[in-house]
Amino acid sequence: MKLTRSQWILFFFNALYILGFAAYYLSIQSYEFLWYIAVMIFFFALIAVTLHRSHFTNTILWGLSIWGLLHVMGGGVPVGDSVLYAYHIIPLYDAGGEFFILKFDQLVHAFGFGVSTLVVYHLLKPYLNERTNWKVIYPLIIAAAMGLGALNEIVEFTAVVSFSNTGVGGYVNTGLDLVFNMLGAIVATIFIHLRRKRRRMVRL
Repeated sequence: MKLTRSQWILFFFNALYILGFAAYYLSIQSYEFLWYIAVMIFFFALIAVTLHRSHFTNTILWGLSIWGLLHVMGGGVPVGDSVLYAYHIIPLYDAGGEFFILKFDQLVHAFGFGVSTLVVYHLLKPYLNERTNWKVIYPLIIAAAMGLGALNEIVEFTAVVSFSNTGVGGYVNTGLDLVFNMLGAIVATIFIHLRRKRRRMVRL
């Protein structure tokens, strides 16, 4: 498969941070995040070998790459007595324990599944046109992205039952993750709608 110059830059960007954090997690024996890195490598390899068919844009590829970097940083960069994922950014709501909004983890979930929404739309786009009932398609795009979010929670659950001291969090953390997945998907869908509307006005 022949890569463009920008795709080669993306390849080396991903290879550098994945290999770097893999070595770091191996050195601190964080097998949970080595598992996550293995999952990331699988999906990135899948994207690479199907790129000639999917034709993902550089925007989507950079979004996925930055999401991957934020993920490995979140579990490995120390902040105080914990890691970046647990960092409290703004105290929008604090009910004690895990029920805190807004954390770095929640922003990463919103960003990541916003990008996933763009992926879903991109894959569906060849089958859509202006006669499409977009009032149905938009909720389906959001639902599909949230389904990918549920898959992510299954990956986290697999880590919980496979490794000790994962630090993934409990029921409240999972619930908040899903909420922020949905918020990210909604924001991305609004972006898709506004971009479609602007392009339609340009054609008129």
